Amino acid sequence: MGKPLSVELCQRIVAFVEEGHSHRSAAARFRVSVKFASDMVLLKRRMGSLEPGSKGDGGGHGWRAGAAGWIESRINEKRDLTLDGPVAELRKALDIKVHRVTVWRHLRGLGLTHKKRPARRKAEAA
Repeated sequence: MGKPLSVELCQRIVAFVEEGHSHRSAAARFRVSVKFASDMVLLKRRMGSLEPGSKGDGGGHGWRAGAAGWIESRINEKRDLTLDGPVAELRKALDIKVHRVTVWRHLRGLGLTHKKRPARRKAEAA
């Protein structure tokens, strides 16, 4: 795998093609594949820029910023909720779509555990 190409090189390839040169001549001049030159031209047309976009959710400002406190208070109100409960309620009340595993990871981070079997009645245990 080759080293990543700089944005400056991509801009020079696109500018060369926009001057009227073919994709093949741009590829030969800048020593890249014809497909890469074509992809850069298409990307520039579609996006308007070749600058890289932002990555990730901004460091924790995603769904948790608005819903973390809500989930904690909901779990404290009703301790026997299943994972599907908060997922459905988040979708309905806050219009937030999350996967149940995402909610589980948040709850695990709060130190909550998961029981695999329902609690037995004391009469049955005796």
